[in-house]
Amino acid sequence: MRIELEKRSRTSGLFQVLSPLLALALTVLFGGIMFALLGKDPVSALYSFFIEPLLEVWSLHELAIKAAPLILIAVGLSLCYRSNNWNIGAEGQFTVGAMTGSILPILFYEWHSPLLLPLMLLMGMAGGALYAAIPALLKTRFNTNEILTSLMLVYIAQLLLDWLVRGPWRDPQGYNFPQSRSYVTEAVLPEMLASGRAHWGFAFAIIAAIGVWFLMRYTLKGFEVVVLGQSERAGRFAGFSSKGMVWFSMLVSGALAGLAGISEVSGSIGHLQPSISPGYGFTAIIVAFLGRLNPLGIIASGLVLALTYLGGEGAQLSIGVSDKVTRVFQGLLLFFVLSCDALILYKVRIVFDKSRRLLKGDAR
Repeated sequence: MRIELEKRSRTSGLFQVLSPLLALALTVLFGGIMFALLGKDPVSALYSFFIEPLLEVWSLHELAIKAAPLILIAVGLSLCYRSNNWNIGAEGQFTVGAMTGSILPILFYEWHSPLLLPLMLLMGMAGGALYAAIPALLKTRFNTNEILTSLMLVYIAQLLLDWLVRGPWRDPQGYNFPQSRSYVTEAVLPEMLASGRAHWGFAFAIIAAIGVWFLMRYTLKGFEVVVLGQSERAGRFAGFSSKGMVWFSMLVSGALAGLAGISEVSGSIGHLQPSISPGYGFTAIIVAFLGRLNPLGIIASGLVLALTYLGGEGAQLSIGVSDKVTRVFQGLLLFFVLSCDALILYKVRIVFDKSRRLLKGDAR
């Protein structure tokens, strides 16, 4: 006996729209079961996770801060995944973007100019794009699997950041703490509103999502992404280059991840330190699929995943659970999103080998 997946000849558009909502409902249900097994009141725990962070103005600002990098990275990843290029290394591109964007305020810390922040943002985007170019080059030149190369480069970037803030970029007046100099005022991403800490990184995320949505819906390049993602052979007949698409999708994805990295350290942290991300680059993969690889849907899914981060921090204090609960919620969400998609696109069949032999006239 074995289980086979048979692709459905037709799929329901309604189910495809409802799939993320079903996955979210199942995540909440099984999350409640998890809290009950931990000895916590499921209703109170879920309230702390998903409702309480929405009741205060300051927490809404924190929600925007956490959603900004998730949306920016996921929008870039959606281009990759829709073109059938699997960039798993956005966390590394995020980190490199933060480092390259920080060159000016750290090495030229006495420079005060209105040009400082725009140059930092551009350098962050360039750093992320160049780091994403490594797996693109390896794939187009040597046919190397981009999943492995982009993932392995994450750990190189993280180790490089750790070495820099403990070594050549460590603040000489920082009492030996592993962090860089604090950025000058001109290097700090300003707040959007006076009522809280939410900075312009959230605006960058919304603009990027709308821009990529427009590209996918109304331009020839967007049509090229869809065609090559569904059938590389059909794309070649149409005159599209699969190698060119590798470069395009990876560079755009890396640039947006790099922008997210420099926006995070400039707007929220104010300096470099060994850890600048709770795993935004990996969580953004969930955001991309929960948003159906649609940039506008990614805005909503980014806010949902940001809520798990913010709610997890609050739940640690209010009900006394581990910070690992947040990762469990995110893992459940990804599992149910992929499971729902699999059941929508494929029929599950149980095949009994003995029955098949009898049908063929083999009675052994």
